[in-house]
Amino acid sequence: MTHSFTLDGKEIPLTLRWHARAKRLILKMDPKGNGVIVTLPKGVPAQSGLDMAERHRVWIANQLMRQPDIIAFKDGQRIDFQGRPYWLKHVPDARGTVWCEGDSIFVAGKAEFFERRLCDWLKKQAKSIIESQAHDMAARLGKDVKRISVRDTVSRWGSCSSRGNLSFNWRLVLAPPDILTYVIAHEVSHLRHMDHSADFWATVETFDVDVKKSRRWLKAHGQLLQSYGGTG
Repeated sequence: MTHSFTLDGKEIPLTLRWHARAKRLILKMDPKGNGVIVTLPKGVPAQSGLDMAERHRVWIANQLMRQPDIIAFKDGQRIDFQGRPYWLKHVPDARGTVWCEGDSIFVAGKAEFFERRLCDWLKKQAKSIIESQAHDMAARLGKDVKRISVRDTVSRWGSCSSRGNLSFNWRLVLAPPDILTYVIAHEVSHLRHMDHSADFWATVETFDVDVKKSRRWLKAHGQLLQSYGGTG
């Protein structure tokens, strides 16, 4: 549900989202630059979310000033893929779509399709990596993953439904491999524990991931990571 409120004479989009596992109201900035997101527990009225945004007007104003611009993928740009730097190179007359060679990622075709083709390729790479690791981790827990999707999410890096469906933000493929592995381990662990109890975190750690380091990395670099890929 989308609303808006006025801040310093400017209309700021305000998106309200209800989540079954939310225990409290959570206010976040939209990493895509589309204002503010408030997550509410089921049954909490919309007005509570609107009131929360109103109480945090100063914080929102400060965050808007710090929010990075959307970084569109383009020819000659350097990006990280699996934590390693690569140069983006447009090769309009080449056959194929996108491929990685040496320290470069090549994108064929017309310039107007450059970013969309690259994003599609990155999503495909992300899903391939995630599927391999997630199914292996789930098997170690004696669980099954029903479906894995890779999406353009803005408020969460990953999610696990009660039906065993996993969803991940495709931009995680730009992060170092251990960060992506941590997020996969986190969501797979929800197949056994649909909470964040001590037993849940103990399960995450059985996958030999550094929870504290990974969470620090996402907190420090997450906003910048979310800004990549203007077309999503």
